[in-house]
Amino acid sequence: MSKTKNIALCGVLSGLAFALSYIEMLLPSIGIVGAKLGLANLAVLVALYLFSWREAAAVSGVRILLSWLMFGSFTGMLYSLAGGILSLIIMSLLKKLDRFSPIGVSIAGGVGHNIGQILAALLMLGTGVLGYLPMLIILGAISGAIIGIVATLLIKALKKAVKA
Repeated sequence: MSKTKNIALCGVLSGLAFALSYIEMLLPSIGIVGAKLGLANLAVLVALYLFSWREAAAVSGVRILLSWLMFGSFTGMLYSLAGGILSLIIMSLLKKLDRFSPIGVSIAGGVGHNIGQILAALLMLGTGVLGYLPMLIILGAISGAIIGIVATLLIKALKKAVKA
C-alpha cells in the first residue's frame, strides 16, 4: 500500500474513532457511572492490524485529543489516556505474539483499558475505586469481544479493498 493510501486510511480511521466516541457519549451509561462500550477502539484495532502500533497510537491519540477538546473534561481525558495507553500496549504485544485473533486481542485491550482507567482513578481518588474493578473487567471483556468481532469483519473487508 502506498504512503498516500496509508495516510488517507489513518485519517479515515481517526475520524471514525472520533465519530464513534461522540456517538458513545450520546448513549446512556451501561450500568456503572462512566462505563462505555469502547466503540472507538474499533478504529484503533483496525489500524493495529492494517498498519502497526505507531499508526494505532496515532489514531488513538487523535481521538483522545479531539474528544477532550470538543466535549470532554481534563480529568476525563486523563482517564481516557491512561486506558488508551495500557490498552494499546497490551493489544500490540498480543498481536506481536501472533497467537490471538483480533477478537482475543480486543478482549485483552478492553480489559486493559478499564484497568488503565482504574489505575488513573487510584492516583486521583484513592482506593475506593477498586470496588469497580471486577465489573469493569467483565464489561471490558464483553465489549472487547463485540468490538473484536466487528473489527475482524472490517479488517478483512479493508484488506480486500486496499488491494483493489
